[in-house]
Amino acid sequence: MQSSRALESRIDVLVGEPIATINPDIYGHFVEHLGGVVYDGIWVGENSKIPNTNGIRTALVDAMRRIKPSVIRYPGGCFADSYNWRDGIGERSKRPRRTNFWVDAPESAVRGQNVPQNYEPNHFGTNEFMRFCQLTNGQAYLAANLRGLGAQDFYEWVEYCNSPAGTTTGADMRASGEVPSREPFKVQYWGVGNETWGCGGNLTPEEYAAEFRRFTAAVPRYGVPLKYIASGSNGEDLNWTRGFFARTREKGEGIFNNIYGWGLHHYAWNLSQGKTTDWLAGKRDALQFDAAEYYELLREGDRMESLINRHWTVMGEYDRQHRTKLVVDEWGAWYKPGTEIVPTHQFGQQSTMRDAVLAGLTLDTFHRHADKVVMSNVAQLINCLQALFLAHEDKFTVTPTYHVFEMYAAHQAAQAVRAEFIAPRATYTRNDKPADFWGLAGSASLKGKQLTLTVINADINQPREAEINVSGARINSANTRELAEQDVHAHNTFDNPRLVAPKDAQVAVTNGRLVHRFAPASVTRLQITLG
Repeated sequence: MQSSRALESRIDVLVGEPIATINPDIYGHFVEHLGGVVYDGIWVGENSKIPNTNGIRTALVDAMRRIKPSVIRYPGGCFADSYNWRDGIGERSKRPRRTNFWVDAPESAVRGQNVPQNYEPNHFGTNEFMRFCQLTNGQAYLAANLRGLGAQDFYEWVEYCNSPAGTTTGADMRASGEVPSREPFKVQYWGVGNETWGCGGNLTPEEYAAEFRRFTAAVPRYGVPLKYIASGSNGEDLNWTRGFFARTREKGEGIFNNIYGWGLHHYAWNLSQGKTTDWLAGKRDALQFDAAEYYELLREGDRMESLINRHWTVMGEYDRQHRTKLVVDEWGAWYKPGTEIVPTHQFGQQSTMRDAVLAGLTLDTFHRHADKVVMSNVAQLINCLQALFLAHEDKFTVTPTYHVFEMYAAHQAAQAVRAEFIAPRATYTRNDKPADFWGLAGSASLKGKQLTLTVINADINQPREAEINVSGARINSANTRELAEQDVHAHNTFDNPRLVAPKDAQVAVTNGRLVHRFAPASVTRLQITLG
């Protein structure tokens, strides 16, 4: 849409101000043995009538390939803190059955001792997960059990995964049993514990620093560049970051060469508009929400920017060369129970256009901080929290969040560049008082002459018409892919799996001038060819 009049909104892309290359691992995922994520989600079994490859749901594999999944974190999450990797290898009929970590979770939609999801059959383990990664073209990020197992167990898991064929007992075990693999998996990414401030051991940062050094002191590499990810802060707990980095630096600043990533977890969950900080009472419904709760979710998600900057500053006090980067390995929306597809899908929830806006907002934040963030993992992949997919038995659908990942994939491995967004703020009522939130925001990246610009119009009611300028370059042509619905509550179901889906359009460029109208509560990708 073109207009000669002055517009209230403007987007200036500064291609001469690069930030960093956007690491494709920012588009990572998270798989945990929890509710319907693995069983009924990924794993349907080799003898199932549901189309599968080696027991893995074919529809999921096909959909994941389209979004270039990069890296997948496994097996948790808090489940990892009670998981023995040896339970999930060898013949399935001989694998032990265990109680799942989440058996007593207070938010469980189903209580009782006989619920199948409360127990782990170990039908899906290391080899099955690695097969899933191979099928989807994703890399593995394995999270070690620091709370329940020792450094030697970690050493032997690395040996099992990465030692050359025929060289070790671990390699022989890998090549036998179910889904055998003679060739090593060559796993690079290793999480040393998970949430060690809580379910991963209830440690102090100083205690964890000592454990991290012990676990990683002498692990064979087998020609694979091992990239250790330390268990970082819960949200804005800067004291955890400061305590770990201060204690770690006592061994010399060079030790940070051994820490690839510092984990950060942040969920948008408290939609009480400041009325409570209680973990359960602060949550609201995934489908039933008003404008104030819509904006409250975005406000919670938008805190990611501050968290990145503040933790980065503390990290730099001790690691002055910033050798250790940020890995946001859990993020997304977390609502109260009630919208899960089936009750046994613990922490399952529906995903609406509101969640798509949150996903775009978050990925744009990571792009703007591509010099700091090298990986992120949305929680979780399927049937849990801000899932990209929903499945039950033979039914399967993608969510609006999936479409955002598909639209944004063009940013992967591109050069992030600075962009400025000028637009009126969205206004609403919060606790009977006037409140506001930004109107337009997004990110930009460049590959040769191809500029990718992704834009969020956060305003739930008003469109935003904006002129787009690219400094130092001429716009030759442009096209858009837009995700928007008249009702922000819109979501996909098994009966209507394409209710929410992106739409493509060409954009008129007149004398190098580009003006576009962004729909309310929308996610838009513009692909702009520069002269």
